[in-house]
Amino acid sequence: MNKTFKIAFSLKNTYRVNTILYSLKQIPLIKRILPQELYCDPDLKIFANILSGIWEFIKAFLGKFLYFLLMITLEVSLYRTEAQSAVFLHIFVLLTLIGAWLNTYIFNPTKDKYYGLILLGMDAKEYALTTYAYEMLKILAGYLIFGLLFGRMHGLTVWQCLMLPFAAAGVKMTVVAYSLWDYERTKVAVNENEVGVIGWILIALALAAAYGLPVMGWEIPETASVCVLACWILLGALSVRKIWRFQEYWEVYRQILTRHMVQMEEARQSVKRQSEKVIQIDGEGGSSRKGFEYLNEIFIRRHQKILWKSSKRIAGICLGIVCIVVMGIHFLPEWKEIVNHFVLRNLPYFVFIMYFVNRGTGFTNVLFMNCDHSLLTYSFYKRPECILRLFKIRLREIMKVNLLPAAVIGAGLDLLLYLSGGTKEPLDYVVLVISILCISMFFSVHYLTIYYLLQPYNAGTEIKSGTYRVVVTGTYFVCYGVMRMDVPTLVFGMGTVVFCVAYCMIACVLVYKLAPKTFRLRA
Repeated sequence: MNKTFKIAFSLKNTYRVNTILYSLKQIPLIKRILPQELYCDPDLKIFANILSGIWEFIKAFLGKFLYFLLMITLEVSLYRTEAQSAVFLHIFVLLTLIGAWLNTYIFNPTKDKYYGLILLGMDAKEYALTTYAYEMLKILAGYLIFGLLFGRMHGLTVWQCLMLPFAAAGVKMTVVAYSLWDYERTKVAVNENEVGVIGWILIALALAAAYGLPVMGWEIPETASVCVLACWILLGALSVRKIWRFQEYWEVYRQILTRHMVQMEEARQSVKRQSEKVIQIDGEGGSSRKGFEYLNEIFIRRHQKILWKSSKRIAGICLGIVCIVVMGIHFLPEWKEIVNHFVLRNLPYFVFIMYFVNRGTGFTNVLFMNCDHSLLTYSFYKRPECILRLFKIRLREIMKVNLLPAAVIGAGLDLLLYLSGGTKEPLDYVVLVISILCISMFFSVHYLTIYYLLQPYNAGTEIKSGTYRVVVTGTYFVCYGVMRMDVPTLVFGMGTVVFCVAYCMIACVLVYKLAPKTFRLRA
């Protein structure tokens, strides 16, 4: 079994290391200094293995620390009760019960299981027992350390804290043993990711009981919680025999992994069919345009439902909100001062709002799936002049899509400013509209630019660029940071105009210079 565990752990670690190396290769500033034979470089492999080890440590300990801190300790501190130990155990018992069903480990169809069992033909029973034992040891270690730390903080005795890790492992083993017994009866393997409607309802009820009942002053009595923990420990000890003696692990894994792969393929096909349903082919009519203009016109005609439906819906919602505020100003005069101050002093908030309103990621996703996915196989399509030409055409189209809700928001702000008492600076009316339109234009340019410079999709339409994910995530945090700025409307508005114009110019230069090398199908 030791050999099986070493191979399984090595396989999992190799997959993780190669993922790290691949991600490093996708970072523009780093990939230039990395050697071509990246995966053979011993120093980089050592570095990646160190990162992999850190990640394994984080999974084993930091995750447990955050679980006790965020899911239990902070909630307990919110309840005004002297029986903190009872509330702590109440939440722990219910959350552990949920986790036992959602995280069995042994029935999770991961890629390393597929590689080891299906492709390499490893012994399924030895693989299951050794990897599962490793996961249980991580639970025992993490829960033992942080159970003692946070349990003692809330009044639990030492022996109660020592029960926490063994109870958590015990209930997980009980669920696994029951699932194995159920397989012997029905020959249907359980996939922990297929919870089902009833399962989610029960989980929601358990969460409501965990956090809601203490608010009403009721929790599971401390003695009852301790008895539950003791029962879980006993059941876990009895479940070891079933887990150890079960002989059909190969059949279970083959069923789970095969079904998982089929479901993934069905999901991809479903997305493709859903995309095809909204493509309009009939009634296109003729066109006098040629070249990329003609290609773009056909694309826009066929994808109007995808590109414009959400934009029109968002614009309608924004218009409805404006109408509600207008009615509030009319019937509740005290709203005027609040609305006027908000419009004049909180323009940075609309950067964050426009971040959610823009359709940039959806537009680029449709571009790749239904156009670039095929055309990127042709060399002419990647010539600098062709890329820049089509980039400008597409930028024009995405701006049209995003400008509809932006225009509604900008005009609505002007209307609300006027009805709420106006402003001493008439230029504020102009700045409000222009700045909202410029923010919308920025997001249009931004998402199309990173699509061309970091093209994240592979031939299977999966996102493979770690840098793209980092940039998208970073955009969110930057917008959130801007929202916290306290800047007058006139100053902020003029700043957005200057920044937007400069960003557009820089984006066009970068696309022309770099896109011929970056705008390609990923491996």
